[in-house]
Amino acid sequence: MTLATTPHNPRTPLRIHNARLVDGTGNPPVDDAVVLVDATGIITYAGPATEAPPSDQSAADATTRTVDAGGRTLLPGFFDCHVHMSYAHGAHPGRRAELDPVLVTLDTATRLRETLDAGVTTARDLAGLSAGYRTAVETGRIVGPRLQTAVRVISHTGGHGDVRLPDGTDLSDGMSVLADTTDEARIAVRRVIRAGADLVKVCATGGMGSPYDDPDDEGLYEEEIRAVVDEARRHGDRPVAAHAQGNAGILNAIRGGVTSIEHGYGIDDRAIDLAGERDIFVVPTLSTVYAGINKDTMPDYHYQKKTRWSGLTKENIAHAIERGSRIALGTDAAVGPHGVNLMELSYLVDLGMDPMDAIVAGTRTSAELLGVDEQLGSVTAGRVADLVLCDGDPLADIGVLGDPGNVVCVVQDGIVRKDLLGLVDGAACADGRRP
Repeated sequence: MTLATTPHNPRTPLRIHNARLVDGTGNPPVDDAVVLVDATGIITYAGPATEAPPSDQSAADATTRTVDAGGRTLLPGFFDCHVHMSYAHGAHPGRRAELDPVLVTLDTATRLRETLDAGVTTARDLAGLSAGYRTAVETGRIVGPRLQTAVRVISHTGGHGDVRLPDGTDLSDGMSVLADTTDEARIAVRRVIRAGADLVKVCATGGMGSPYDDPDDEGLYEEEIRAVVDEARRHGDRPVAAHAQGNAGILNAIRGGVTSIEHGYGIDDRAIDLAGERDIFVVPTLSTVYAGINKDTMPDYHYQKKTRWSGLTKENIAHAIERGSRIALGTDAAVGPHGVNLMELSYLVDLGMDPMDAIVAGTRTSAELLGVDEQLGSVTAGRVADLVLCDGDPLADIGVLGDPGNVVCVVQDGIVRKDLLGLVDGAACADGRRP
């Protein structure tokens, strides 16, 4: 993942003071904190004001932007490790094919911007998003979260990623690639990597939104998943994410060596133990249960599966939280609404997670899943300055982060991307969104 300055928007030093710092490490909050960011976008100090380096009164320091946080809470930029940015909320994969490609591109760029404005500075797209969007963000063509993308999902015929009509018409619009043998699974990995994928995604089970299967159905065989993992290792040691809802497929995915279990709705103690032994992440995507069910907009088969699984999902994920599973934040945005990603924190807390732990899940732990924890995920010296300033106290009411209106300032790579209240001094916030 490239962490580069966008050429149209050079950085200048940044000083944030009078903040309540929740740094993403799980350490207690620091009141009256100062965070200093240098001209390369790197945090040089984060801690109590009483220990902060003195301000430089030289002419060079005149370029420093200052933010009086007014006692607001300052956090790391958040992650969403499971999104589908190229699809509108509630849209069937085939719906995109009905739109002019130019409209798809513009709508996707809008969703990326909305996601960034919600406080998500890094996202992982798990099927449907061309690698060109990653490059567009890296090079400053568009503004949005920095991206990792799987490009397509690998599924078997009739499985979760097979969205062909009975007559064979393919509605996937490039979202999926089908593989029905171990050799085909290896070839599928090579195809998605050729398309620019940062990681590989497989379907280890059926799913909710697919018409031909159920969450308890198994997807790729364990040996096919193992072949995918091996092929991904051979080509840059790429991670493998597994769509896995029913427990049999979850176990197949874990034994096959995947990096993360996506959804995990049916996870039981055997799978929790095995995932823990192998240091595998769980990305519960609770937004699909709490905010992703709408009888008026969903096909009946989708609605029936969702309602049947919603209670079971909450029970099992609550148990995984209680057991200490390594949980990262993901929403499956598109199944649920875009631009309110941090509502997922509230759902984790509702199922028993401490608010501080939920924040860590959405920052440091998610950075670990994406392999960028040495650069991102916490507000500590030496890390890249991805920062979120919010109204309210998320440790007392985690729900404040779920309302993008409470996310008053977003900094990404040391660049102010959003500044609702005009907190940044002077005119240096040319990129920051204001009302």
